[in-house]
Formats: sequence, C-alpha cells, structure tokens
Amino acid sequence: MSLPKQVRLVEVGPRDGLQNEQQPISVADKVRLVDDLSAAGLSYIEVGSFVSPKWVPQMAGSAEVFAQIQRKAGVTYAALTPNMKGLEAAIEAGVKEVAVFGAASEAFSQKNINCSIAESLARFAPLMEAAREHDIRVRGYVSCVLGCPYEGEVSPAKVAEVARELYAMGCYEVSLGDTIGTGTPGKTRTLFDTVAREVPRERLAGHFHDTYGQALANIYASLLEGIAVFDSSVAGLGGCPYAKGASGNVASEDVLYLLNGLGIHTGIDMDSLIAAGERICQLLGRDNGSRVARARRASA
Repeated sequence: MSLPKQVRLVEVGPRDGLQNEQQPISVADKVRLVDDLSAAGLSYIEVGSFVSPKWVPQMAGSAEVFAQIQRKAGVTYAALTPNMKGLEAAIEAGVKEVAVFGAASEAFSQKNINCSIAESLARFAPLMEAAREHDIRVRGYVSCVLGCPYEGEVSPAKVAEVARELYAMGCYEVSLGDTIGTGTPGKTRTLFDTVAREVPRERLAGHFHDTYGQALANIYASLLEGIAVFDSSVAGLGGCPYAKGASGNVASEDVLYLLNGLGIHTGIDMDSLIAAGERICQLLGRDNGSRVARARRASA
C-alpha cells in the first residue's frame, strides 16, 4: 500500500498533555498554548476536558479556555467528555466536537473508569444521542490496544470489537491508543489490519506513546497500513495517569519531522510548532520532550 499524501495531526497537548502536570496552569496560559498551536497550522486541537476537577485538577477552567481562544476558520477545537454531565458542560461552552473513550482491556476499564467495557459503552448511548441532537461530532478513543499494564497482551480481535461498537454507535473516527507504549511495528500492522475488517481504514487513527521508543516506528507502520490520522502532543507533553511508567505521548514536532521527510503534507509550520513547545515547557519548568526541538536548540 502506498503512503498517504496527506496526514492530519490531532494535537492533544492542551488536554492529554497538561492533565498530568503537577503545578496549576492558568487559563491564560492554556489559551496561549491553543492559540500558538492553531497559528502553527494544526487543524485539530483537543483543548480541554469536561471532567470533575476532583479527578483531573488541571482540566478545571476548560469552559473559560473555550470562551477565550482565538478560533481560526477550518480548525476543530475539541473536548473530552466521558459522560453526560461532561457533554452538557461542553454544549454550554459551545463545543462542536467531543471525544469519548473506552478500553480494549477489562482490567484497565475497571481501574480507569470503574466499570466493564460493556458498561462503559452502554453509558455512551445517551451521550451519542444528545450529541446527534446538538449536531456535535463524536470521536472515539480505545485505550490499551497494544498492551495493558494489568493484563499484558491484548488481542487485536478484542480491539476490533470495541472499535466496531464505537463506530456503530456514531463515532465518526476511532483512535487506537498504545497507552503504555509497548507496541512494535509488526504488531501495529497486524492490529490495523484486524481492526480495518470492522471499521474502514479512513475512519481509524493512531495514538502512540513513546515509552519504549517505538512511537515513530509504529506511526510509519501505520502509514504503510493506510492510516492518515495521528494523535500527538507538542513537546511530548503528557502520558497516562492510570498507566504506571507510561511516560509521554509522541512529540508533535518529531512526527512532523518524519512526515516532512516522507513528503507527506500536513499544513503545519515546524518553526512555529517548536516555538509553541518551547514556550509551554519554559512555563512548566520542564525539559522539552521533542528530540527535534532539542536538536534545533543545540544547533542554533
């Protein structure tokens, strides 16, 4: 299969990235990050999450962030809404696209959202109906597609089953997440080949963590399978608070470097993206997780 000519990056830094930071981050700083990212040419940005601040303190103020960002035409500004309460808050904030998440591992589902996979999917039914009524698009995530911190190996058939359910209930796109970053290219290709029998390839996306240094290799393997949408996080911010040792989403800058090298169009400006990552890292007092950004800094 030939490589896609164009790829869409789903920027998850403002949500999946910042939710794991320890220190409080002001609404103004979150707004600046989102505005920097849309100015860099990202066409899809996950801005925040409508969850209880008790569980995810960093996502407090998501409504204010949505109210203050400089919206650019053609850019999707999305939010994670794990339940009806979250969706109602998102509707109130004028959000036009939301995401829901399930897991391919029973143990992870229980530890993460305190219910079985089947129960978690059943909970989404009223949410999907309400989203349809309000003309809101819904994207689905599946966690632990290439391994689980509690169960170990996860069967591609199980992932396909969960992805099929999300797609059938109305998720226009399903992102498959290697939550603990243990996947390898061969397993990634098998995974997409299996899931594509249930959900069309053009409706699938990849979400890779770089815990074992395999994220870019897995993205390349996914491209070979015809996948053209990938989730990434500026400066490699974030990980999964429920998966021990799952350090870091793949950095958007590093994915962009790979895609640029393959001649694949994204519409994203590398210099602006690096600047956005450097700015948020300075603010957080942490090192930049992007190898490309660090290499550019060293050669400057």
